[in-house]
Amino acid sequence: MRAALPTRLAHIYRLGVKELWSLLRDPAMLVLIAYTFSLSIYVAATAMPESLHSAAIAIVDLDGSPLSARIAAGFYPPHFKTPSLVDAARGDAGLDNGDYTFVLAIPPGYQRDTLAGRAPAIQLNVDATRMSQAFTGNGYIQQIVADEVGDFVRRRQPAAAPPVALALRMRFNPNLEQAWFGSLMEIINNVTMLSIILTGAALIREREHGTIEHLLVMPVTPGEIMLAKIWSMGLVVVLAALAALVFIVQGALQVPVRGSVALFVLVAALHLFATTSMGIFLATLARSMPQFGMLMVLVLLPLQMLSGGTTPRESMPALVQDLMLTAPTTHFVAAGQAILYRGAGIDVVWPQMLAIAAIGAALFAGALRRFRRTIAQMA
Repeated sequence: MRAALPTRLAHIYRLGVKELWSLLRDPAMLVLIAYTFSLSIYVAATAMPESLHSAAIAIVDLDGSPLSARIAAGFYPPHFKTPSLVDAARGDAGLDNGDYTFVLAIPPGYQRDTLAGRAPAIQLNVDATRMSQAFTGNGYIQQIVADEVGDFVRRRQPAAAPPVALALRMRFNPNLEQAWFGSLMEIINNVTMLSIILTGAALIREREHGTIEHLLVMPVTPGEIMLAKIWSMGLVVVLAALAALVFIVQGALQVPVRGSVALFVLVAALHLFATTSMGIFLATLARSMPQFGMLMVLVLLPLQMLSGGTTPRESMPALVQDLMLTAPTTHFVAAGQAILYRGAGIDVVWPQMLAIAAIGAALFAGALRRFRRTIAQMA
């Protein structure tokens, strides 16, 4: 005879409390949660390798003209350190010693040749062992030199006004701050990762400690056991993500959040229903934590790399775009970015919420079926 609804809810609640107590007795998991939603987010926001920050540059000015001085003044923090004015020998030695990443050599007569329309060349020497800065800085330097030379020539030789004037406005991130993107995307990615790990580890821990056998003799159903793990581990992840959003992102990093935090938490809760079910399904396939870790690598990397958080989905092959529509992370990333970056409301993100709920229901049904089969084999 089926238990009454209040009794079933009581079972789910008490089993969930048991999961929380088990988590409190696992110091490794507590350290992982603390690191994932604190230092990990701060590092992802402030140490992005593709950004150019405080690059060392030296300038060999053999022209000594107002134009060459203007070019030298175009390099300043935060992208570059204040340029060092050196001779050619010191510039080469500085590259050899690793003192400079870039050495810009301005030849004699550069201003004269530029004003005469002879298009003189400037030599840029780059330390390519610093790969990320070398690649990004090369583009920055070309743009800075082109802008300074173009402005100088226009002042000396006024040209006709262009037929179209482009008015550029940066929305949502006016200063193009890398930390604004990195910190919020790290929270979105970590919600997925930690929810799968916590629920999967909770089930494997039950099996390794032998407590799953105790549950089999209790008047509880597999569905109640699953729901208990889902709400308890989901609650931990939601509270950790909310704390990170308030204290790390808005507090330590001073990143503005445009939209409703409550709406983001609601979308995250729907997403957690899907990912925690996924974690339970993976745990029924694995026999130990090492096996579970290997399955995590195979599942988590595609989810994070192909969901649109790292690379825009529009740049992916059409087959990958269509395939990733079946993943909850794709819709969670789209909804999270819309809420946190652009201040979208529920009238904008309801299609993503509906998709996450549908995918979560399918994952829950599949995980429950697999979980029942696993318990039947143990009985």
